[in-house]
Amino acid sequence: MNGAPTPVFLAWSGGKDSALALAELRDDPCYAVTCLLTTVSTAFDRVAIHGVRRSILAAQALALGLPLVEAPLPAGSDNAAYDAAWAAALERAKAVVGPASTVAYGDLFLEDIRAYREAQARRLGLAPVFPLWNRDTRALAERFIDAGYEAWLVCVDTTQLPAGFAGRRFDRVLLAELPTSVDPCGERGEFHTCVVDGPGFAAPIPVRLGERVRREERFEYCDLVPCGPGRPA
Repeated sequence: MNGAPTPVFLAWSGGKDSALALAELRDDPCYAVTCLLTTVSTAFDRVAIHGVRRSILAAQALALGLPLVEAPLPAGSDNAAYDAAWAAALERAKAVVGPASTVAYGDLFLEDIRAYREAQARRLGLAPVFPLWNRDTRALAERFIDAGYEAWLVCVDTTQLPAGFAGRRFDRVLLAELPTSVDPCGERGEFHTCVVDGPGFAAPIPVRLGERVRREERFEYCDLVPCGPGRPA
């Protein structure tokens, strides 16, 4: 490698694909991840879509040793509002850690999502990178588990997966029980995860399972609650 590594902002959801993307980038001498960027729902004070508490999000960033910049997004926001919130977060990130011309995403194979990211990045003058793109998702899921990460399913789309999967640990037992119609990484939105320990974490984030709630008559959420030493039962 010639010269210094390229500074990269990482779009961080707090889930397993984000964690794998971070690991991939940290293993690549061409890149240096300098900041995590996360969209946060102002209506619920949680990570957008995943429903993870902001306190856990902050704990993840601390454990990973990276600055965190949030992009607050009101409920019902359209793409224009999302673009504006994301652009503002990028400017705040530059003020915190310095400039970067590259933003990374943990997307796996959905072409329409990638096209949206690429168009957004172009509008904001950034180069998008997708370190996990077109990897075999079964192999990625198994790699995540075998590497020693700990993650919990925090949201399940009940039109694709039974509600009982919410609140379960992402492990090989769960993988074996997923319906064949469900992607092993949940890339089609079947489920979302929250990572609380693993490679790159200075210390685990102790959590317990909390309240369950159904939203939009479709999405089953299981809250993760920060706690003292120990693990969810």
